[in-house]
Amino acid sequence: MSMVLNEEQCLLEDTIRDFLSSHAPVASLRQIRDTQDELGYSDELWQQLTDLGIPSILMPEEFDGLGFGFKGLGAVMQQMGRHLTASPLFATVVLAASAIELGATEKQKQELLPKITAGQLTLSLAMDEGFHHHPLNTDVRLEDDKGKLTISGEKAFVLDGSSADSFIVLVRSFGKKGDAKGLSLVLVNRDSPGLTIERTQYMDGRNAADLIFDQVLVTENQLIGSLGEAYPILQQVLDRGVIAMSAEMLGGCQEVFERTLHYLRDREQFGVKIGTFQALQHRASMMFCQLEQSKSAVLKALSSLDSNSPDCSIQASIAKTLMNDCYQKITNEAIQMHGGMGITDELDIGLFLKRARISIQILGDSDYHKNRYAELNGY
Repeated sequence: MSMVLNEEQCLLEDTIRDFLSSHAPVASLRQIRDTQDELGYSDELWQQLTDLGIPSILMPEEFDGLGFGFKGLGAVMQQMGRHLTASPLFATVVLAASAIELGATEKQKQELLPKITAGQLTLSLAMDEGFHHHPLNTDVRLEDDKGKLTISGEKAFVLDGSSADSFIVLVRSFGKKGDAKGLSLVLVNRDSPGLTIERTQYMDGRNAADLIFDQVLVTENQLIGSLGEAYPILQQVLDRGVIAMSAEMLGGCQEVFERTLHYLRDREQFGVKIGTFQALQHRASMMFCQLEQSKSAVLKALSSLDSNSPDCSIQASIAKTLMNDCYQKITNEAIQMHGGMGITDELDIGLFLKRARISIQILGDSDYHKNRYAELNGY
């Protein structure tokens, strides 16, 4: 299993770094946040990313996939983390398109994947129902009344849900909360009668939504996969999502660490550079060690996806746990080392702190993944 990017993946990383630096600096996120942009990202930027072929990174070859693999995706997500880039890439391509690729019929793939690749369709995976990530606790119901299928219940923290064209909704067809059996995935259009979308904006400036389903009528043709058998598909989708989000967090950590080192070298106190203070050097060294350990875990997790390793779920939980703790630690230290200015909106460091807090909760915090790691290992 190679943990090193090949030549094409390195070229992709350089290309996306240069592109985001010139077209999507951190200031772009400030503009989206300050203008309360209902879309939650720049549509022009998304079309430019589409023209670069970014949505095609994970697509199968028969749908003009580019073949960069998950390490290629990881390189893109890292750069998006460095620039705090808001886009539908994670919600639409990493999560929703993966669900379609892994579980949909050929007819559904032919209809949906080309539109995603062309930037003509955005999707969101509606999964969680409470304050914490726990897909097995799904209680939104898919009821079958004499062949008439309806969805009722509420979904929370639906990423990019306020702007998505359609949703892939995790529902319970039968069984009780906590059961893996009985879960289904259903494609629901945002204009479906009975569906209410309530926009939410989080501290990091990104958009999400709460969805309220009031007997939303669907058909069997809208099912992604077999009725009641969605959990194995969902696990693979979530592994991809967890690892991709870990890669984004890695990029954010690297950017914050580098900015903090630059500040330590530049800031003077008592007539000397504060980077000469041994106590700050020790703290920076600990940040570096934690960052390198987390980086290795993320690269291994990406490689496990590319090689379809049987321990992919374990590697995903290891990577997310380490990145959760690392992003929290490094942003906390960065704020302290920047002093009072660090927490003000004048500096970008505070924006990374807020993104860190949201990212930690996306697809599971450290407690969730430690427990998942234990269960996967038979404890």
